[in-house]
Amino acid sequence: MPHVEIKYSDNVDIDTDKIFDVVEKIINGHDASAGVCKSRAYPCSQYKYSHMLITVSLLTKPHRDSAFTHQLSVDIEQAIKAHLKQSVYFSLNIEYSLAYYTTNTHIVEGDELLGLSD
Repeated sequence: MPHVEIKYSDNVDIDTDKIFDVVEKIINGHDASAGVCKSRAYPCSQYKYSHMLITVSLLTKPHRDSAFTHQLSVDIEQAIKAHLKQSVYFSLNIEYSLAYYTTNTHIVEGDELLGLSD
């Protein structure tokens, strides 16, 4: 269950929904076991310089090595920049969760979570 957070100055013209979909597709293209990607965007009204910081958080797995991380970073950066309509300072961080990170689901009877196929 990857997480993507986009923090950006609110003068940046971006379609976060498109970026969320593209990043999720890239992550699952590199690792089909990744699953749904929980994504959040945080526009900021108080800033100095137009910028954005994207953080991708993944669980540590043996196949997610340096080569995997490098290629994932390259692909995500290229895809996001293809959606940008203006010049910005750009930062991308791919981080891995520590051993005691808990991720799962909480299902309430009668309620439904959307998944990749929805």
